[in-house]
Amino acid sequence: MRRILTYLDTRRLATAIVFVALFAMAVRAPADTDTWWHLQAGKVTVESGQILQSDLFSHTRYGSSWVNHSWLSQVLLHVLFSDFSYAGLGLYIASVVTLSFVFVYKQMEGDAFVRAFIIVLAAAASGVIWVARPQLLSLLLTSVVCYLLAMFKWRGVNRLWLLPPLFALWCNLHAGYALGFMVLVAFVAGEILNHVLELGIPSDDPVVSWKGIGVIVAVSLVSVLVLVLNPNTIRMWTYYLDTVKVGVLQDFIQEWQSPNFHPLYTQPFIWLLLLTLAAIGLSGRRIDGTDLALVAGFTYAALLAGRNIGPFALVAAPVLCRHGGRALERFGLTLPARHVRSARTRVVLGAVNWGMLLIVVVLGVVKIQQPLSDAFNEQLQRESLPADAADWIENNLPEGKMFNHYNWGGYLIHRLWPDYLVFVDGRTDLYGDEILTDYVEIQRGGPEALPLLDEYDVAFVVTETGDALSSLLDCRTDWRVRYEDQIATIWVRWPE
Repeated sequence: MRRILTYLDTRRLATAIVFVALFAMAVRAPADTDTWWHLQAGKVTVESGQILQSDLFSHTRYGSSWVNHSWLSQVLLHVLFSDFSYAGLGLYIASVVTLSFVFVYKQMEGDAFVRAFIIVLAAAASGVIWVARPQLLSLLLTSVVCYLLAMFKWRGVNRLWLLPPLFALWCNLHAGYALGFMVLVAFVAGEILNHVLELGIPSDDPVVSWKGIGVIVAVSLVSVLVLVLNPNTIRMWTYYLDTVKVGVLQDFIQEWQSPNFHPLYTQPFIWLLLLTLAAIGLSGRRIDGTDLALVAGFTYAALLAGRNIGPFALVAAPVLCRHGGRALERFGLTLPARHVRSARTRVVLGAVNWGMLLIVVVLGVVKIQQPLSDAFNEQLQRESLPADAADWIENNLPEGKMFNHYNWGGYLIHRLWPDYLVFVDGRTDLYGDEILTDYVEIQRGGPEALPLLDEYDVAFVVTETGDALSSLLDCRTDWRVRYEDQIATIWVRWPE
């Protein structure tokens, strides 16, 4: 009993509190609209016993080949939702996020309080991508790749053999496997740079030998080859590039655009980046080539697309810890060493620490109750999604094809399929520039909006109340409002 009480000293308490708080902070309602089509795809896969490889959900691409790279994640999400409802999805988010930062923490060394602070900052920066979608698993697997490479470089432990099976699994979970290869390329480039720099100023950090670099390159090539172990086979070699080439993606999809730093929730990225640069400059320690390549590469990626802020936080945190700890030592700002205390004092302090941890755990349990409840999630949908409009469609059964707002496509698939097919949803790779350009023209009420509605034989429209498309249809006698609330309006084609 005494050993258990004395184990939880102040530094271990700080670490425990950080991860309990991180878990509680990451429990969220599954509010992302893409979650819903993933759930429906997972349901179809489970019930049919076949992996979806052609579109069943839209009338614009129905029957077309679909590179469903996230099929295994969809099955997981469906099982969690069907068995545990919204609580399953909320706990999924929290578990994956927490485990991701466990692997980050294991790459960090030095004072526990410094590591705890950095974990909190990195978690706050990455919070913009914490959603119940397959991409969250890419956050976790990116942290695992970083951890395996850190073990190889910093501790001399070779577990690189795990990378090929990891990528084989990854390409069935999400196309974000490209992040793993970004880490590998940056690592190899950084170690080559280390060999070049070693001719000048000696480094305090270990440098991977040329033989070791060769091993990483060989493992990376094998990892590329195993990407064919999925239903889409060799298409996964270029799929990520095919997606990025969709022009409308960068122009209109928020997560693919450069971040907007005016909202407070995106600013921890700036804090993390500036603090990392300041620590590197003040530490008096030569920057390691791999650290430089990782921070520079992922900063560039994050500035191009907000969805890359999460992976940036994963690679920046260990670098900040290495240089931040040295900078604090250099300026005499380190915390005092542990005092030697009597056995009785350590037992009393241990009991106090356990009590504090228990209080934090209880508070965490209280905090997560609301986002896990069905009632809260259903009310949230009523306030942010066209839930009532979907009810009207289910009750009134309007005939013909539907045009819908892009952000609602996934939710309408979840609610209305197979009775109704959507015009568009979050599967931008499926629709491509052709359909998405037409969608944008219709949604903005452009000159070709009405002819395009005719061309696609749209019979009713589900769009945001008061938007440009509503304003356009309001001027027409051949379109009438059949349902309207503060969120959505349903327009039905009306014979003149």
